Amino acid sequence: MTNTHAADAATEPDAAADAGASFSSDSSDRTAADAGPRVSRGGIAPSTGEMQLDDRGALRRVAGLSTELADVTEVEYRQLRLERVVLVGVWTSGSAAQADASMAELAALAETAGSEVLEGLVQRRDRPDAATYIGSGKAEELRAIVLATGADTVICDGELTPAQLTALERVVKVKVIDRTALILDIFAQHATSREGKAQVALAQMEYMMPRLRGWGESMSRQAGGRAGSNGGVGLRGPGETKIETDRRRIRERMAKLRREIKAMKAARDTKRDRRVHGATPNVAIVGYTNAGKSSLLNALTGSGVLVQDALFATLDPTSRRAKLDDGREYVLTDTVGFVRHLPTQLVEAFRSTLEEVTDADLLMHVVDGSDALPTEQIKAVREVVTEVLRESDAPPPPELIVVNKIDAADPTTITQLRGLLTGAVFVSARTGEGIDELRARLDDLLDRPDVEIDVVIPYTRGDLVARVHAEGRILESAHEGDGTHLRALVAPPLAGVLAEFTGSPAR
Repeated sequence: MTNTHAADAATEPDAAADAGASFSSDSSDRTAADAGPRVSRGGIAPSTGEMQLDDRGALRRVAGLSTELADVTEVEYRQLRLERVVLVGVWTSGSAAQADASMAELAALAETAGSEVLEGLVQRRDRPDAATYIGSGKAEELRAIVLATGADTVICDGELTPAQLTALERVVKVKVIDRTALILDIFAQHATSREGKAQVALAQMEYMMPRLRGWGESMSRQAGGRAGSNGGVGLRGPGETKIETDRRRIRERMAKLRREIKAMKAARDTKRDRRVHGATPNVAIVGYTNAGKSSLLNALTGSGVLVQDALFATLDPTSRRAKLDDGREYVLTDTVGFVRHLPTQLVEAFRSTLEEVTDADLLMHVVDGSDALPTEQIKAVREVVTEVLRESDAPPPPELIVVNKIDAADPTTITQLRGLLTGAVFVSARTGEGIDELRARLDDLLDRPDVEIDVVIPYTRGDLVARVHAEGRILESAHEGDGTHLRALVAPPLAGVLAEFTGSPAR
C-alpha cells in the first residue's frame, strides 16, 4: 500500500464512517450472504435485533497485524486494528474505588471494540503530565510492559492532546489512542443507519483534524511550481503540503456531512412533531450505556429490538408503541447510552438524536443496579441531559428513575438505593420482576384524558373511532343506526375535534 493511495482514501465517504472496520465488515457481509435464510426458535423468522446481533457476532479481529509505527499516513494509521492492548490511567481525584471503576469501564470499552486487554496501570498524580500524560519515567516503564506482554496498542483513560499522543508514541513505539478515539471506534462499528454513520463520521473527522500527522516525509511532499501547476507567471510556488491537502479535503467532507445531517434532521423533526402534536404521550428512555434500556423497551412493548451485553449497542433511536393497563397508548423511545466523559464531538454530532429527550413528556432514567457505582452513572447521565436541555432552552420533563438488573445486583446495594432514590422503581427486564409496578407508575405519571364526551360518530369516520380507542379511555360503546355511540374520556384537543358530533363535550 502506498501513502498516496491511503491519503486519497481519507476523502472517501466511507473511510471515516468505517473507522477501522474494513477487515471484519467484509468477512461478515460474506458470511451473512452465504448463510441464506434462517429461522429462529420454533421456526419463527428472526427479529431485526436477532439479525443485528448475529451480524455483530460475525465481526472478528484479524490476528497478527503489527501496529509498529512506520512511514504511514494518518488514515492508514487510524485504520490499523486494535488487538492486544495495555490500559493506562492517571488518578487525579476521587477515591481508589472510583479510579478502579474507571479503569474497569475502559477495559469494557476496549473489549467492546474487539481488543484483548493484557494489563492495566494506574498512576497517582495531581494532574496528567503535559508532555507524555504519565511522565517520562513512567512512559519508559510502560514501554517495558509493552515489550514484556507483546502488546501492540496503548489506550489512555482520558483525552490526550496531539502533542501528548506524539510524545508518548515516541517512547512506547506502538500505537497510542485515548478514551475518545476508542469510543469513536465503537460508535463506528455499531452505527447502522445512514444518519448514525454520518454522525459518527463527522465526530471522527472533528477529532482527527488537530491530530492529523504522518511520519518520515509522507506529510511534507508539496505540489506546486512547474511540477504541480501550470498557473503561469506569478502563480508558481511551493503549493500545499501533503498534510494541508488532507486537511482541506477533510474540511470539505465535514461541510458535506453537516449538510446531510441537517437534511436528515428535518425529516426526523417532522416525525417528532407528528408525535408531539398528537395526544399520545412520549416517554424517552435515557441512561448509562449497557444499563438495559433496550431490554426494558422489549419488556414493556414485546418488540425485538437488539439487546447485547456490550457498551453502546444502541446508537439509533428506536420508537415503539405500548399500552397502559387502561388501554391508552404511549410511545417509548430508546436513545443512545451515555458514559462518563462522553466526547464533546459525539454530543454535538448526535444532537439531533438527543433532541428526543427535549420533546418527551417523561424521562425514564434507567440505572444499572448491578454496577459498582450506580450513583456515578446517574450523575453522568444527568450532566449530559442538562447540557442538551440547556442548548435547546426546553423545560426539563419529569424524571422517573428505574433501577434495572436487580436480579444480578448485590442486595445490600439495592437496599441502599431504595433509601437513596425515593420514588424509584426497581425492576429486572430479564426476569420480568417489577415490570407490572413500572406500568402502574407510568399510568399514574402520564397525563390522563380529562374531558368526557358523549358522541355518535358516523360509520364513515372510523378514523375518529380508532383515535378515541387509542388516545382515550372508553366508558361506553354501542353501535346505532347513525353510527358508533361512544362515551369516553379524551384529551382536550381530541374533544375539540369530536365536538361537531355532539354539539359540545360534557365534562
